Amino acid sequence: MGKSKITSLEVARRAGVSQSAVSRVFTSGASVSEKMDKKVRLAADDLGYRPNPIARAMITGKSRIIGLVFSYLDNQFYPLALENLIRALKAHGYHTLVFMAENSTKDVDDVVKELVAYQVEGIIAASVDMSNDLATLCEATGIPVVLFNRGQDDSRLSEVTSDNVAGGRMVANFLVGAGHKRIAHISGWQGSSTGRDRAKGFLEGLSEKGVEPVAVEDGAYDQKRAGEITRQLFSGSDQPDAIFVGNDHMAFAVMDVLRFEFGASVPNDVSVVGYDDVPIASWPAYDLTTIQQPINQMVSSTVDTIVARIGGEPSPKHILIPGPLILRGSARKPKGFCA
Repeated sequence: MGKSKITSLEVARRAGVSQSAVSRVFTSGASVSEKMDKKVRLAADDLGYRPNPIARAMITGKSRIIGLVFSYLDNQFYPLALENLIRALKAHGYHTLVFMAENSTKDVDDVVKELVAYQVEGIIAASVDMSNDLATLCEATGIPVVLFNRGQDDSRLSEVTSDNVAGGRMVANFLVGAGHKRIAHISGWQGSSTGRDRAKGFLEGLSEKGVEPVAVEDGAYDQKRAGEITRQLFSGSDQPDAIFVGNDHMAFAVMDVLRFEFGASVPNDVSVVGYDDVPIASWPAYDLTTIQQPINQMVSSTVDTIVARIGGEPSPKHILIPGPLILRGSARKPKGFCA
């Protein structure tokens, strides 16, 4: 026969305290004295007690769980974001459930419905969209949602992004200032706000300088697709002398094709600029000039927003965080340029 589970009531009796005191000891962030904490944990260890957060959630209505929804982790930016989000939420006393979803509204909706069934207290969705029906469901059940690195035209959802329009414009000014005339853009997925906003800022910046791009292609945040577009661009006669790539993940593929298939020198023949500033961007093999997404600030703002919303803050927030241009060796530099 299986051994019966030790209850918090038994721990309370062994420690000579109330059952509510046991509950406070095993609730992150609850107020309890050092003496009480030591007494209860000693009794729990003696009895082999393990707290049951699911049972506690059923009693209190507070699961202390945040659901994280990611669409993919190939781009190095997202594993870093995931790790930082988990650490920051833990510091606030929250556990996390991580779900992967295809980058489609239906799949995201199915995942979020599952998270609602788990009675999570909030949801952080990284670079995925939610349907209006699902946003309504979350609102009705009192589960706040924060979109991380993605915007959406729904005033009920909070969102935290870098200032993608400003970043794209900064790249345009940088490349034109360096004397480039034949500039191409391999954008991020145009179904996403990040891809659209980076392209928007970039194209507006070129237009302000009186420059027409030689090509604008949707790279869909996919390395293989970015490599194929690069082959097409450099198989014709009007080859670009600079390429702005919608994220670093694609930019690495662009640089590999240019150097190893076409024998081009980066930046002497072609300047390449990315977006994100993931750790690999600083490796000598790439030395990529790129717009930095301030991941620590983005994570901090996201966690502060979800915690405030859970605590009763009624107003969703739309937070834009500016990121600097990180100058490295993959692009020619304008004289006296200041990002």
